[in-house]
Amino acid sequence: MDATVPCASPGDPQQLERIVPEPEIIAVLTTFPTDEEAATVVRTLVERQLVACGNLLPGVRSIYRWQGKVEDAGEVLCVLKTRRDRLTELIAALEQLHSYDVPEIVALPVLGGGAAYLQWVGAEARGPAPRT
Repeated sequence: MDATVPCASPGDPQQLERIVPEPEIIAVLTTFPTDEEAATVVRTLVERQLVACGNLLPGVRSIYRWQGKVEDAGEVLCVLKTRRDRLTELIAALEQLHSYDVPEIVALPVLGGGAAYLQWVGAEARGPAPRT
């Protein structure tokens, strides 16, 4: 069920409404060194129902400091959509499956979106049904 919550717009005294999806949906960003690793890990996360889906965006160029020197590397950015209540488990899985010693894992709130899509994400990332 979605909750309508008033929120103020910066510089606008008028109240706006935004739809907060229930369950709370988040987008998680992570990067991989290759398309193959990204696809393998994202497929595993989808199969485990930790995420509903992942978008793989090759051709990202990352410049960062690592172990005292500046690196410039090509990477694949992944945008994962999931439920907020799955984040701890998702982080643990990414840390286990990822080839990087310190993988980028950044969670961002989803403030709203297409109701049907957000409901689909919530349903697909709920995890497997309990065994009876």
